[in-house]
Amino acid sequence: MEFEAVIGLEVHAQLSTRSKIFCACSTAFGAPPNGNTCPVCTGMPGVLPVLNRKAVEFTIRTALATSCAVQRRSVFARKNYFYPDLPKAYQISQYELPVALGGHVDIEVDGGTKRIGITRIHMEEDAGKLVHEGEFAEAQASLADLNRCSVPLMEIVSEPDMRTPEEGGAYLRRLHDILVYLGVCDGNMEEGSFRCDANVSIRPVGQEAFGTRAELKNMNSFRNVEKALEYEIRRQVERIEDGEKVVQETRLWDANAGVTVSMRRKEEAHDYRYFPDPDLLPLIVDDSWIEELRATIPEMPAEKIARLGAQYGIPPYDAGILASSRALADFFEASAGIYGGNPKTTANECIHWKDAVLAGTLSPETIAHAVEDRERGTISATASKKLVELVLSTGKPFRALRDEQGLTQLSDTSALDLLVDKILAASPKEVDGYRAGKVGLLSFFVGQVMKESRGKANPKMVQEVLKRKLG
Repeated sequence: MEFEAVIGLEVHAQLSTRSKIFCACSTAFGAPPNGNTCPVCTGMPGVLPVLNRKAVEFTIRTALATSCAVQRRSVFARKNYFYPDLPKAYQISQYELPVALGGHVDIEVDGGTKRIGITRIHMEEDAGKLVHEGEFAEAQASLADLNRCSVPLMEIVSEPDMRTPEEGGAYLRRLHDILVYLGVCDGNMEEGSFRCDANVSIRPVGQEAFGTRAELKNMNSFRNVEKALEYEIRRQVERIEDGEKVVQETRLWDANAGVTVSMRRKEEAHDYRYFPDPDLLPLIVDDSWIEELRATIPEMPAEKIARLGAQYGIPPYDAGILASSRALADFFEASAGIYGGNPKTTANECIHWKDAVLAGTLSPETIAHAVEDRERGTISATASKKLVELVLSTGKPFRALRDEQGLTQLSDTSALDLLVDKILAASPKEVDGYRAGKVGLLSFFVGQVMKESRGKANPKMVQEVLKRKLG
């Protein structure tokens, strides 16, 4: 029997606000354990939460960028469960009435475009973090760091529209790019700013009803998500083929072993005993606020890829790499604006020096001058690379270094004529051989001219002069 997978992804994105969602504590990563805490985020008796307006704005902007319908009225609820890193024994979240519903994200797979639906976007507070270290009384000790408690989270729940691990990876990458473009999340997966849970089930091809799903957790990279999905799909198929059943459960991804491991029985919504939070009023969003935030939405990655291709004539692959970072795309356009002779070459240079561009150690002028000087024959490709490296190490301007290092190519026709004449006069046997049909000797002549000129002759022009003189 042939099976197909049904995949839905739940993304938890930490919002890039300076303070937490319900208190004034800092959200900065890396603070000493329990240093960014207060009575509100640690759940002390008698405290009251106050909603962070910036977190609401970031969530609405995300909803607009993913074509969701922003709800004029949403409600915060208490999600009740017991865990050592959840001091209140409940998490403030949204359940029946979220901020946004019914959007989509378009991805490119198998040479085409596929639309992945978004069920909902809601706001919630993050939980703390358990740190497992050392041994205590012959058992591993678990310590609670509550710095992450009440850091604002945005949960984006997709429709079960994905069928392959590749589609899941493409969706995550595109959503990640959107959030970073908007500036609402830094997207750092290693620090937990962008996390993903996956719901996976299988069904016979042609069947409409969904199979029993498993939820996968603990995936901290795009590649790990794809590997976990690939393994889990294979595991479920093998169970069915062996006559066993797939049970609904939560499973952890063990990246070292390359397997998913059962963690606990999957909870249902009623297990959390949701009810409206009595300390928080309903969130009311009016049309004027929505339109004000809509005006702040920048050009999104998919739109930018299409425009870069149409405006600059660069291939979709290159446009995709450039558009993966708003800063990189802006840098490319700035460079192309200084010298627009060959945007494809400019794109290649920006991609090659991507790390330096994103680190802010290169200027658009450096790339523009490197491309222009190469295209005009002023310098060679080798010299261009060397000069950019010198710019990075010295901080001096590209063309000042070019002149200082004496790396300008010899492109004067009369001077090249003299050099070529000298080489041909010293190589009569090779000249006769070339004229007798051994055209491969052209490389020999070019090499001799380059040696005589100490590498300064323009190779392309040298070939032209040689061909003319050798007939």
